[in-house]
Amino acid sequence: MGLMPVNRHHQRQANGTPTKWLTLFCISCFCFGALVANRIWSFPDPVKINEKASSMKAYQESGLNLITGCEQKNEDTVRTGDILSQVSKTHDVIMTLDKTISTLEMELAAARAAQEIKLGGSPEAIKPGVEQSKERQKVFFVMGIITAFSSRKRRDSIRETWMPQGEKLLQLEKEKGIVIRFVIGHSATPGGVLDRAIEAEEEQHQDFLRLNHIEGYHELSSKTQIYFSTAVAKWDADFYIKVDDDVHVNPGMMASTLARHRSKPRVYMGCMKSGPVLAQKGVKYHEPEYWKFGEEGNKYFRHATGQLYAISKDLATYISINRPILHRYANEDVSLGSWFIGLDVEHIDDRSLCCGTPPDCEWKAQAGNPCAASFDWSCSGICKSVERMKDIHERCSEGDGAV
Repeated sequence: MGLMPVNRHHQRQANGTPTKWLTLFCISCFCFGALVANRIWSFPDPVKINEKASSMKAYQESGLNLITGCEQKNEDTVRTGDILSQVSKTHDVIMTLDKTISTLEMELAAARAAQEIKLGGSPEAIKPGVEQSKERQKVFFVMGIITAFSSRKRRDSIRETWMPQGEKLLQLEKEKGIVIRFVIGHSATPGGVLDRAIEAEEEQHQDFLRLNHIEGYHELSSKTQIYFSTAVAKWDADFYIKVDDDVHVNPGMMASTLARHRSKPRVYMGCMKSGPVLAQKGVKYHEPEYWKFGEEGNKYFRHATGQLYAISKDLATYISINRPILHRYANEDVSLGSWFIGLDVEHIDDRSLCCGTPPDCEWKAQAGNPCAASFDWSCSGICKSVERMKDIHERCSEGDGAV
């Protein structure tokens, strides 16, 4: 039997009511689902809605046509900018606090080192019956002239030229905060003839810093450590200087050079170099641990030449705190440079600290720009310094009233 044709008009008439309600029900479900989904993903703040409505109304009343999407984008951009600004400010505050904490830690360590002096644990050789000061003296810089038992004539040549003597030395310390001392340890047999000779010299000039250290050429790295540790424990200085006893120094120019970097926390200043690592035995400056620096023929890392260099208080305190675990290479200038490799240190290469002897330093002095220090590179110091120091001082000196 064939299918009967359907009258669509009749069907709509007969089923119109159910179809209508079914359609409305589907639409309602869809809208309800969309509403629920919207609320799940975003819960608008009534306060913000009111604020946004008020803002829209104000703009509309002023005749401006705004697109809600653009307004939202601008608000998001401003909000993001505010957040980044706050993050940046917070980062700056954290960095400032970190620097403050580091400074306090260094000062605490220095205070502990000073306390060890009073308890007998200082590397300085304290003479019996001499009362130690309760507080470290605050000074600008301490200049330690590294010397040896056999260098009496070198010391006298310095005393007769650029190093003030007697009351002038004390006046320089009290008025300018500049401390200058010859630095020496003791012999392998304390109390022997060598030590008695230094004690007699000290009695005459009062210009020594004695260390609890056995003197020896191959012990210069250790002596350097002990010098800085002792100086930090005795004086609270902005800078600590090491200089050899065959170098000519102009203390006034040295003070001016250091003053330019006084506000910096970790300064390592000198004439920077990177010499070859000498692996061959028997040669001067032989490095037994040459293999640590790579293949044969390599150069050392950048470090200040050993004739003269200066370090700021934080670095000297660092050496004092970590002295037992700081590695010492054969050459003391290399050792010092290695101690700062992993630290946040500013290396300052200042060539006024390594001028040549006349005519080099003489020309600069005549031009009104005297050198802070002078020596001969060929001799790692002034060649025949005892004989030539007076002549160099006359030709390259900054003048008596410079400090």
